[in-house]
Amino acid sequence: MFFSSWQDIGRVLLIGLLSYASLVLFLRISGKRTLSKMNAFDLVVTVALGSTLATILLNKKISLAEGLTAFALLIGLQYMVAWLSVHSSKCSELIKSNPDLLYYQGSFISSSLSKNRVLEVEVLQAARAQGISSLNDVEAVVLETDGNISVIKKSSSSSSSTLSNVRLEKS
Repeated sequence: MFFSSWQDIGRVLLIGLLSYASLVLFLRISGKRTLSKMNAFDLVVTVALGSTLATILLNKKISLAEGLTAFALLIGLQYMVAWLSVHSSKCSELIKSNPDLLYYQGSFISSSLSKNRVLEVEVLQAARAQGISSLNDVEAVVLETDGNISVIKKSSSSSSSTLSNVRLEKS
């Protein structure tokens, strides 16, 4: 129960080293997008990669080649979905959520806050984290697709708005 053999320990060390090094190599080859801030699909792939690594390490019935194939498959699928979401708006809509407006021009948007399970105090916290002392200085607060909260300060500029892809829900 506590110890079976040195051979088993050696296998875990060797397979662990090789599979970990291979995973790092695969992730480097797949590009920065694989390691970017996560949407739901990215989170699933990350959890699956961790689970696969653990299985390779601890399950003697899984060969290193099978584990590396699983890594390549998961990373390949993530790359393919990311590529498709860049090249197809339909695919992008299926994979990624839309940013949601939480506060706009002096008012909290209660329907969006409750839909996203965000409290007003969390919006205030996000403003403070960006050095903003008053919501009078804020044009909008957006819950981004990766879960971050962006605070957009009021601007006198009439240039293109960063809110162009954010829908305004009515309270």
